[in-house]
Amino acid sequence: MNVNQSAPPVPPFGQPQPIYPGYHQSSYGGQPGSTAAPTPYGAYNGPVPGYQQTPPPGVSRAPASSGAPPTSTAQGPCGQTAYGQFGQGDVQNGPSSGVQMQRLPGSQPLASAPLAPVVSQPAVLQPYGPPPTSAQVTAQLAGMQISGAAAPAPAPSGLGYGPPTSLASASGSFPNSGLYGSYPQGQAPPLGQGHPGAQPPPRSVPPQASSFTPSVSGGPRMPSMTGPLLPGQSFGGPPVSQPNHVSSPPPQALPPGTQMTGPPGPPPPMHSAQQPGYQLQQNGSFGPARGPQSNYGSPYPGAATFGSQPGPPQPLPPKRLDPDAIPSPIQVIEDDRNNRGSEPFVTGLRGQVPPLVTTNFLVKDQGNASPRYIRCTSYNIPCTSDMAKQAQVPLAAVIKPLARLPPEEASPYVVDHGESGPLRCNRCKAYMCPFMQFVEGGRRFQCCFCSCINDVPPQYFQHLDHTGKRVDAYDRPELSLGSYEFLATVDYCKNNKFPVPPAFIFMIDVSYNAVRSGLVRLLCEELKSLLDFLPREGGAEESAIRVGFVTYNKVLHFYNVKSSLAQPQMMVVSDVGDMFVPLLDGFLVNVNESRAVITSLLDQIPEMFADTRETETVFAPVIQAGMEALKAAECAGKLFLFHTSLPIAEAPGKLKNRDDRKLINTDKEKTLFQPQSGAYQTLAKECVAQGCCVDLFLFPNQYVDVATLSVVPQLTGGSVYKYACFQVENDQERFLSDLRRDVQKVVGFDAVMRVRTSTGIRAVDFFGAFYMSNTTDVELAGLDGDKTVTVEFKHDDRLNEENGALLQCALLYTSCAGQRRLRIHNLALNCCTQLADLYRNCETDTLINYMAKFAYRGVLSSPVKTVRDTLITQCAQILACYRKNCASPSSAGQLILPECMKLLPVYLNCVLKSEVLQPGAEVTTDDRAYVRQLVTSMDVAETNVFFYPRLLPLVRLNAGTKSPIENTTEPPAVRASEERLSNGDIYLLENGLNLFLWVGASVQQGVVQSLFGVSSFSQITSGLSVLPVLDNLLSKKVRGLIDSLRAQRSRYMKLIVVKQEDKLEMLFKHFLVEDKSLSGGASYVDFLCHMHKEIRQLLS
Repeated sequence: MNVNQSAPPVPPFGQPQPIYPGYHQSSYGGQPGSTAAPTPYGAYNGPVPGYQQTPPPGVSRAPASSGAPPTSTAQGPCGQTAYGQFGQGDVQNGPSSGVQMQRLPGSQPLASAPLAPVVSQPAVLQPYGPPPTSAQVTAQLAGMQISGAAAPAPAPSGLGYGPPTSLASASGSFPNSGLYGSYPQGQAPPLGQGHPGAQPPPRSVPPQASSFTPSVSGGPRMPSMTGPLLPGQSFGGPPVSQPNHVSSPPPQALPPGTQMTGPPGPPPPMHSAQQPGYQLQQNGSFGPARGPQSNYGSPYPGAATFGSQPGPPQPLPPKRLDPDAIPSPIQVIEDDRNNRGSEPFVTGLRGQVPPLVTTNFLVKDQGNASPRYIRCTSYNIPCTSDMAKQAQVPLAAVIKPLARLPPEEASPYVVDHGESGPLRCNRCKAYMCPFMQFVEGGRRFQCCFCSCINDVPPQYFQHLDHTGKRVDAYDRPELSLGSYEFLATVDYCKNNKFPVPPAFIFMIDVSYNAVRSGLVRLLCEELKSLLDFLPREGGAEESAIRVGFVTYNKVLHFYNVKSSLAQPQMMVVSDVGDMFVPLLDGFLVNVNESRAVITSLLDQIPEMFADTRETETVFAPVIQAGMEALKAAECAGKLFLFHTSLPIAEAPGKLKNRDDRKLINTDKEKTLFQPQSGAYQTLAKECVAQGCCVDLFLFPNQYVDVATLSVVPQLTGGSVYKYACFQVENDQERFLSDLRRDVQKVVGFDAVMRVRTSTGIRAVDFFGAFYMSNTTDVELAGLDGDKTVTVEFKHDDRLNEENGALLQCALLYTSCAGQRRLRIHNLALNCCTQLADLYRNCETDTLINYMAKFAYRGVLSSPVKTVRDTLITQCAQILACYRKNCASPSSAGQLILPECMKLLPVYLNCVLKSEVLQPGAEVTTDDRAYVRQLVTSMDVAETNVFFYPRLLPLVRLNAGTKSPIENTTEPPAVRASEERLSNGDIYLLENGLNLFLWVGASVQQGVVQSLFGVSSFSQITSGLSVLPVLDNLLSKKVRGLIDSLRAQRSRYMKLIVVKQEDKLEMLFKHFLVEDKSLSGGASYVDFLCHMHKEIRQLLS
């Protein structure tokens, strides 16, 4: 279904105009037009002639009126944001009252080839203006033009077509009139992106910009009505009283696989400089130029002129243009995989932009850290702060210090310098790295970060070769690799003594809710076997980690599981106000030594509390107890908390239910994200000092105040897992899978991270799950391989192009075996004096990761609306700066995006529509707080799929025959839009947290039988969470694909089967992020037009 359809525009400023001679005046569906006052421009969502539009049962969407979201939004009905009206060339970004937009009936295929792509519209959409000059009469397709970086002349703006006879338009045929332009010498007509088999224009330089001309108001259009309107007719669609369905024949289907890349007719010939061809118009339409017309004054001096051809209209069936006229995330991802997936990424060169996170590639470390450890928003940073301010591109690095590597890549080497410890600069304390310069025959070295000259200790001395490099450079990881580890000496340890191995404490809620749901029994059963899989170092036979057990409701129960005991002993602490640990010896034990006692305890716990009636719980005292136990044992460690309800029992950290949906879209909305009391921050600070990391597993049936309960996990580097309305039969697999992964993953304890930079820039801001007691040290009680720390840099001096800029991330931590280590990651970046170099070396995925984290932290202190506006403004400034300083000159009607940032608008729109910044009616306060803290420490690959989910078709329509997914492990994805769904297909959608299997209503019976083991669509159980194990190729492949998707993600994705037209479909559609959202979020097309308008405002 396409919700982005448009009606034609009216004269400037909405004034009625005289009727053109020879024009047939038609209104929608042949009915008389309304006499309502005209709006300045056509809406995106007018009806489409030739479509039978009938409302389905369920929700119908309202069309947008012709405004774009301003930076200040107004409150509309139902708590939705209403957008203000704008002048020329604007599109509204959300639903409004007015004519209801109807859905296509379910019997029609949802956008198989001919039906629903967003399209650009040929020359029917032209506002009226004065007669054009010869320079202005040009032809354009709203396609994408990839223009070279250093085009000597203004680049042609679209697709050029040959002889006039080859052109048909939706508004009828044109007489041969007007001027024809030609392309510069030797250049073929540039083609839009997404044309199969199209020849790209010759490139003398790497592609730098993507430009496409939005028709009239700046976006691709749906086919619209023919001929101009009656004077005074309004554009918002038919009058409200008129039924919104126009009876005319349905559009003619194209044969499968056909993709129309322009109007019908012969293909465009390749032009030489002398050959005539349609010139490029400045108004975003294409076709032959119109003849001069009188009586039309220009709306403002210097305005782009728009023409419309007189002549009798000839009704044609609506034609489909290439739907991919706007940048496609899928295309960009596919191109990167094809271009960069086969070769290893060698890190030897400074400032290389790595392949995208969606591409599988091998990394060869030759002096810079792998992109698995560090990704930057730009690999070429401005030399001056003025230039950085002008571009507004945030300079940030997303660092994942303990990232897991694929098996083909070696883990960082461990370097042992003995008692002297790692070699460092005396002044800035940077660690030895490949960028240090040895001088005076190798007796001294110059620090690459602060330029200080340091003596080389005698035991480290080595001669230099003829190039000034040490002769042992390639034998020493710290002189040849980007990432490596040093063994730390006792000076790097707390209280100057080596640490003991860490401990894990399992703290189990045994209140009525936890016991009744079956959670306690399930957990105790799982722990019996899970304790054999605690993380261990290298080739160690058994884990060095000790374990302890606590159960709690209103009081705490500690268990002595000493190996010498026949049965475990229980000790109750009922004074939760003054928490202490009642036993030391026998609380933390080695699993293998105490196995019999532990097994006995885990058998007894479910029985002991089987008849409990205690519903109240405490929370803060439980964390306090775990921390005190670790303190008494003088070790770091992790608490695994399994908790079910809001802690309302009398105790420190007691909470009240403060859930209030009325605060949404008010200035007090930020309080929903803030913790209720400062007690949890104080507690978290104590935990960090002790190296006590907290992982929280929540099983709420109602509001539990995730915003407050997640404070301690967040500040200690822990994780939060949430299983709402937990039921063993439905959620067991997801919970146990998450638990196993969480217990088994390698963790660094009691960690401190510092990021050093070369002179000229410095780290100024940090985002993630950690605590900071000063401005430079990131303190992490625990850090695992999934967590990232995002660092923003600012200039404090001039940089120079020759030296570039350097980053060094140093992480000091205790390993699972109790070894103190330093992990070092180094990265060299280029510096530039030209803005074009900055824009050529940006990475949009990292930029979006940073912007989402910036926004998600912003909601703690600012109204959500302010945060959204800030994001839109920053994005517009980034793109306007490019347009102004780097793009070749072209008409203002063209939207030009940097090649490596062409997905910035679509991804940013996904962030703006996310649950935190624009919640739907069904999203709870807890859900928003949960997602907010989750995104804060996500890596770039996780935010990429979280904000723009992957939609994979499992059965493809191949010339009328269905074939199962090919032998590749993953079918190619399609864009996340309802238009891309065919009701004869099955799709998998994943975003890293959710996994949906959408089944179209017309799927072949054989496919249904193979996958679900039932004979028809109607027999499939909606909401099914497990596919039956069936012995056939399709079933094996789909189940294998689901397993491989789950293996790629850090959390288990529970499957939900959704049938077309089922009530669960609303949930599924929330993830089709290119469409309008029910909560008022803009479609991709509407948002792109709004961005274009914002950019034009900034430029004017």
